[in-house]
Amino acid sequence: MIQRAVLFLVIFSTSRALGQQNGSAFDRQAYYQAMSLDKLNLINEQLDKLNTASIPGKDAYEGAMTMKKAGLNGNPDKKLRLFKSGHRKLEAAIHRDSNNVEFRFLRLMIQEHAPGVLGYKGSLKTDSDYIHRSYKTLSKELQVIILDYSKKSKILKLGDS
Repeated sequence: MIQRAVLFLVIFSTSRALGQQNGSAFDRQAYYQAMSLDKLNLINEQLDKLNTASIPGKDAYEGAMTMKKAGLNGNPDKKLRLFKSGHRKLEAAIHRDSNNVEFRFLRLMIQEHAPGVLGYKGSLKTDSDYIHRSYKTLSKELQVIILDYSKKSKILKLGDS
């Protein structure tokens, strides 16, 4: 019995390690940590991981992170190119799966902090309402991430939903 338990642990640990090495694992906590900080190295690290990841909705995550990266670039032309590139990916993912609460949350986070000159604020209220209505259906992990964000947000207010 003990040998089976040890064998299970070895197989489980090995498969997890391999999954993380080939990029198939998605660390949601690390992703949202990078989104919340203005640290280019963390953003680039997440984009590198996403580049090799095989996860559903990869374009949404890449798009939002690329848009976040655009805000940290000093060159206005490059800023705009990065933002537009990320915008296309995120909006295409939302278009394909408009009921995905997390994708709408990503868009809300970007729109809330995007400069007004970009004209990317049109879905704030709609996304906020949708997130609010769908909040209880989300995984506990995502609920914690969204609740934490809502404490600092001027748009998304969840309280103790």
